[in-house]
Amino acid sequence: MSEHVGDHHPSPAGPDAEHRRPPGVSGATVEALGKLSEALEVVEHARGLLYGFHRLTGTADLALDEAVTLLRDAGHDDLADRVEQEIIGRNVIHGRWTFQIVEDYDDHYYSAFKDLERQARDELAGGRRHLFEAEMKESRRSAGRPHHEALPTSAD
Repeated sequence: MSEHVGDHHPSPAGPDAEHRRPPGVSGATVEALGKLSEALEVVEHARGLLYGFHRLTGTADLALDEAVTLLRDAGHDDLADRVEQEIIGRNVIHGRWTFQIVEDYDDHYYSAFKDLERQARDELAGGRRHLFEAEMKESRRSAGRPHHEALPTSAD
């Protein structure tokens, strides 16, 4: 994160009020909140991957029902029995199915992280989100150029 972004003062045409730094909030605070927000975005991505893992594992487990049927139809009862008894419904980690992993992640890590990030924004920046990004946008856009507007315009 560059220093000029944290020390930037938006122009009147710049970010809307919800994305302007409140009076008295330093560039260092905006940068720290930006890094905290960045970390939360990574956690959100990880959570999505965890839910993907949960869905894919469940889909695979349900597909095994058809595999067992097809193995039996092909005369491979012993192998069908092994799949049915050893793999279908098996815990993915000791004592847990994927829904239990997802619930533990949500209850003991994700929710605490999300709450703390919101509390930090509330305490340090009046609850405003994405201040760092809003200031970065203002410092990087070419004012007056098409597709570089500070804010959406009405599509009248």
